[in-house]
Amino acid sequence: MTAVAELMDYAEVLERFDPVLGLEVHVELNTKTKMFCGCANEFGGEPNTKTCPTCLGLPGSLPVVNGKAVEGAIRIGLALNCEIAEWCRFARKNYFYPDMPKNFQTSQYDEPIAFDGYLDVTLDDGEVVRVAIERAHMEEDTGKSLHVGGATGRIHGAEHSLLDYNRAGVPLIEIVTKPITGTGARAPEVARAYVTALRDLLRAIGVSDVRMDQGSVRCDANVSLMAKDAEEFGTRTETKNVNSLRSVERAVRYEMTRQAAILADGGSIRQETRHFQEADGTTAAGRAKETAEDYRYFPEPDLVPIAPSREWVEQLRATLPEMPWERRKRIQEEWKLSDEALRDLLNVGAVDLVAATVEAGATPDEARGWWVNTLAQEANSREMELGELPITPAQVAEVIGLVTSGELTNKLAKEVVQGVLAGEGAPREVVEKRGLKVVSDDSALLAAVDEALAAQPDVADKIRGGKVAAAGAIVGAVMKATKGQADAKRVRELIIERVGS
Repeated sequence: MTAVAELMDYAEVLERFDPVLGLEVHVELNTKTKMFCGCANEFGGEPNTKTCPTCLGLPGSLPVVNGKAVEGAIRIGLALNCEIAEWCRFARKNYFYPDMPKNFQTSQYDEPIAFDGYLDVTLDDGEVVRVAIERAHMEEDTGKSLHVGGATGRIHGAEHSLLDYNRAGVPLIEIVTKPITGTGARAPEVARAYVTALRDLLRAIGVSDVRMDQGSVRCDANVSLMAKDAEEFGTRTETKNVNSLRSVERAVRYEMTRQAAILADGGSIRQETRHFQEADGTTAAGRAKETAEDYRYFPEPDLVPIAPSREWVEQLRATLPEMPWERRKRIQEEWKLSDEALRDLLNVGAVDLVAATVEAGATPDEARGWWVNTLAQEANSREMELGELPITPAQVAEVIGLVTSGELTNKLAKEVVQGVLAGEGAPREVVEKRGLKVVSDDSALLAAVDEALAAQPDVADKIRGGKVAAAGAIVGAVMKATKGQADAKRVRELIIERVGS
């Protein structure tokens, strides 16, 4: 059984140490084919059905660079304010692991295609942190190992392993930050906000589907601590393949508290990879972390260098769409949002969802109300991202339209949304299946009004005496009798008419 790590209180960590972060984000591109061969670049499928001699590393096979992947890499670099290399080349990164069929990864080392950039990241309270980008380089993804048996799903304790090479050779861009310092207590938040902003950027320029749940975006979080009087960075750990925004934040915070406890006890940090445990938010030791020398990089002899012309780079720059931060500024002005209202949208990840709902016919205020309140609460209860909820902006707009037309009350609309989330179909289908349509027939409403008035004659007398506010009690009785399906406004009108007649 693995020993429970000692942890230091987070406040004490901050009193004694300064955190230093380095984030490496791997992005699978959405090209039709793999990086160096013509195999389909598609998620899933039967194991080992999207392979060929090249991506299996068989003798005699030769790679050919995917031009669309190079284009995607350049567009990512431009969006990150990077310099684009006039000349760069691939390198072989040598290491041995079963899901690496060639026993080396075709990557880039000291000659990346994009370098020296930055990304401005907005935190929850509106503070902007500039994260410097060291480089963005091209490489290929590995295959997948499935370790069978054992309690953890990892190789230790497994009875045997299965290998699926469908993902081997998928185009991958690795985006590496420079050391992120000076963030103090907000280091975990900065890490999450950076990956969030990067994901939004990648989605905006259309180079990846950014499905973190499918591994299209994965973050390796490097964390080290410096004593307050230190001049050099501490030894880092690298928590590998963190695949959700919340987990990035949790992993950084946990590593800060774990490392601080070791250092305070006179111990030293082992430079190693670690694995994030979703169940309890901890990390577990992996392997000793290699240095660049251990990988024995050397230029890839089977591929020619890449030399993007300046004309081509500028053509690609012209294809970049409105960036997410520019779009947010425009939306704030068009929708007349306060800074606080915009931050609320950002904090729950609702900007794009609200915009799509508005495009589908809803007003900004109506769309914002549903996503920021009702649906954000639902996402929190399910512990998932807002955009992962099984309801589309078009469906939310349809529900809003049913309320606007008077076919649903707000209460009934929430029931309809619950039905959609439960997989019962589109909004109108849920209305029909659950019988949730508003009762608008005056004869039916009058019968319920008469019954309520007869049951509460004292209230009826108060209304006749001029205390119109007392009608609320009758409205409530009618709404209860109709199971919330009456139009409250129309019910109130009928009550006043009935008592006054």
